[in-house]
Amino acid sequence: MTREPRDAPQFYLTSPAPCPYLPGREERKVFTHLIGRRAPALNDTLTQSGFRRSQTIAYRPACETCRACVSVRVRVDEFELSRNLKRVRKRNAEVASEARRPHAGAEQYSLFRAYVSARHNDGGMADMSMVDYQMMVEDSHVETRLIEYRLARPDGGPGQLVACCLTDYLADGLSMVYSFYDPHREERSLGAFMILDHVERVRRAGLPHLYLGYWVEGSRKMDYKARFLPQERLGMDGWKRVE
Repeated sequence: MTREPRDAPQFYLTSPAPCPYLPGREERKVFTHLIGRRAPALNDTLTQSGFRRSQTIAYRPACETCRACVSVRVRVDEFELSRNLKRVRKRNAEVASEARRPHAGAEQYSLFRAYVSARHNDGGMADMSMVDYQMMVEDSHVETRLIEYRLARPDGGPGQLVACCLTDYLADGLSMVYSFYDPHREERSLGAFMILDHVERVRRAGLPHLYLGYWVEGSRKMDYKARFLPQERLGMDGWKRVE
């Protein structure tokens, strides 16, 4: 009989809850804790196995009758801009990005509240306080950055904050944990622009993958992830390339 190491991660199963993506279905998740000095390496391994991070928790869907949630990662070395994505990049030519230590601020929280109210006012984040937001951003035992996106100013000073992304740095790339943006600037397609910026960050680092989280076929909230090709999707037989 083989014993697990004393510090091997322990996994737990949540109770059923309404599915946030597909109406009329329930979801369950398997999760473990990401704490201590082993957290970065464990986060790498679990992300490559289809888990996502939320604060000090790594989780993935464990629904008994549904496999709709599919982990997606972009093959950065082969990614090419479509005509539509070239237009997205051009529309945001004056948007500057900067990776900062994950420190929560009032300006970020105001933007976060505006985004959630406009896009997800019926979801679990609708009632998040500043303290909740601070925990989401700062409670991490892995290498994390908060990437801010600001409109450039003629004098070179910091411009208006229009988007943010909480991003994990992994051994094989980056993982976009959570992003939000100014909902009143739809014409800029800031969500897509943040993905393009992350693709370039991974490319400059010489790493292969950008993890986008879960794609759910039939969910309008997730349709945008299918635009970034080529990508790999995680199935029962491992990561499979999609053109």
